Amino acid sequence: MSDRGDNVVPHTKIRSLRDAVRKVRLADADRADVIADLHETEKARLELLSEELADVFREVPEDDDQFSFQIVPGNPPRLWIDITSHITMARDRRSYRFLKDTRLGRTVIMESASIDDVADCVTDYIAERILEKERSFEADWLLRRLRHDAVKEDGSLSTATQKESLAATMGNLLIVFLLGILIGAVGLIAYAWFANPI
Repeated sequence: MSDRGDNVVPHTKIRSLRDAVRKVRLADADRADVIADLHETEKARLELLSEELADVFREVPEDDDQFSFQIVPGNPPRLWIDITSHITMARDRRSYRFLKDTRLGRTVIMESASIDDVADCVTDYIAERILEKERSFEADWLLRRLRHDAVKEDGSLSTATQKESLAATMGNLLIVFLLGILIGAVGLIAYAWFANPI
């Protein structure tokens, strides 16, 4: 019986850390190229949407500074509409996501692969924002006008305005008083209920 140890071929592969580092660097470069290609693709799609909206962007009044209309490269690239809303590509890299940041968190206004549908939604959003701003200016003007009418030429409030102010104050005090009574009654009933279980 021959010894099996004589037939074993010694391990001839020599491991090289330099070759391993080179392989890892090449793999990282390939991954980086893929990621860069994805970012370029996303940016190109956002540019197409921006071109689709170019006429709308031009129609916005020049003195209206609430809109930004610019593509900001990043991870992911974004087409900013205003300070709280932007468009980015969804995970499928084909659908557009129109997002808005609110006090309650980020909200998806629309997600669609149709560039026309997204452009229509953005156009409606811009129109709504412009009208909101105009209404705000109108409300400010109306308040200034009412204050001006309420003040006499000598700077004092008119008698009617003083009576209205007193009536409003008394009404508010009455509401607060009744609300306090209601809260106290509910508190007493809750205390009686939980303190003396049947």
